[in-house]
Amino acid sequence: MKIDLQKNFFTESKKDFITYGGFKIKAFKYSSGVEALEIENEKCSFIFTPFKGQQIWHFKVDGEEISMQTTVKEPQNTMTYLENYGGFLYHCGVISFGAPDANHPHHGEIPNALYDSAYIICGEDEKGKYICLGGELNHDTAFIRKYRFSPEIKLYESSSLFRINVKLENLRAYPMEYMYLCHINFRPFDGAELICSAKYDTEHIKIYRTDGTKALTDYMDNLEKDLTIMNKVGAKGQCYDPEICFGIKYESDENGRAYTMQYTDDGACYVSHPTDVLSNGVRWISRTNNEDSMGMVLPATAEHIGYENAKNNGQLKVLAPNETLEFYMEAGYINKTDADKVKEKINSINC
Repeated sequence: MKIDLQKNFFTESKKDFITYGGFKIKAFKYSSGVEALEIENEKCSFIFTPFKGQQIWHFKVDGEEISMQTTVKEPQNTMTYLENYGGFLYHCGVISFGAPDANHPHHGEIPNALYDSAYIICGEDEKGKYICLGGELNHDTAFIRKYRFSPEIKLYESSSLFRINVKLENLRAYPMEYMYLCHINFRPFDGAELICSAKYDTEHIKIYRTDGTKALTDYMDNLEKDLTIMNKVGAKGQCYDPEICFGIKYESDENGRAYTMQYTDDGACYVSHPTDVLSNGVRWISRTNNEDSMGMVLPATAEHIGYENAKNNGQLKVLAPNETLEFYMEAGYINKTDADKVKEKINSINC
C-alpha cells in the first residue's frame, strides 16, 4: 500500500495517521510550519520531515535518544544549514557539500530542500512488515543541470536499523558533476569503542587540523603520535571543542561494503556504506557545552572541504547523460549479538 502525502494532511494538532503492524504513525506540523511524521515501532521512534529535506530527527531506541544534541531542538523552516541543524540524518549535495563558498551554500542545496512529492509505503516481505518513507526532489537550472534526487528509508517493525536508498538521475543529455554526503549524527556514548574497517595509520586516517584552544591543539598533537587514542569515547585528554574532522580511507568486504560502529556492552550505533560510490569517510566529532555529536562516519564522495577542493583533487563524480545512480547505506542501532558479528567481520577485513 502506497500513500502519497499531501501538505494538507498536516496540522498543528498531532493526530493518528497510520497504524500498520507494529508501526504507529502520527502526523503534525511544527510551529515553524515544517510538516512531520512521528513514527514508532516495537524498537525505536523518530521524527521524519517528508517535505523538508527528508530528514530524520530525535531517533530513540527503547526510549533513549541516540541522535546528537545541539541547541536546535525542532525542525526549522529555513534554507540556512546551521539554523536547522539538530537532526540525526541529512542528505548533502548535489552540486557541492562541505565548506561553503561564493557559489555553494554549506553542505549544498539539498539538506533543507523542499520536496516536490513524498510518500509512505506499507509492505511485507520475508523479513516481516516494514514501512518505506521517500520522495522526489527535482532540480532544474536551464542550460546547466537538471536532476531528480529520490531518497528512501526502509524500516522493519521490530528493527532500529534504517536502510537508506539513494537514487540520483541526470535528466540532461550532457554529463553532470555531483557530490554527495550522508550526514549521520549519533550521540556519543562515553566508554564506547569506535570500530571501523580501516587501519589506524596516517595512510588511512587524516586529521584536519584547526585552530582552537591549547587543549584542542594538544589533543591533535597526541593524535598524530597515536591515532588509536580516539577509539575510546570520552577518554581522558580528548578534546572536540568545537570539533575535529578526520578523513578515513576504508577497507571493504567481498561485497564492497565498509562498516563502522560505536560499540558498547549493550549494542552498537552502526553504519554500513558502499566504498565504490562513497569512497571517502568523514568522521566528525563535536563535544562542547552546547553540542554533543558523534558523526563516526559521514559516507561521502569527497572530502568535506567543498567543491573547489574536490575539483582540484580529482574527487568530483560525474554522471553520464541521462544516467541513473543508485546505492544504499544502513544506519541505526543494532543489538549486542549483531554487533559482535559485525565486530568479527571488521576484524577479518582489517587483518
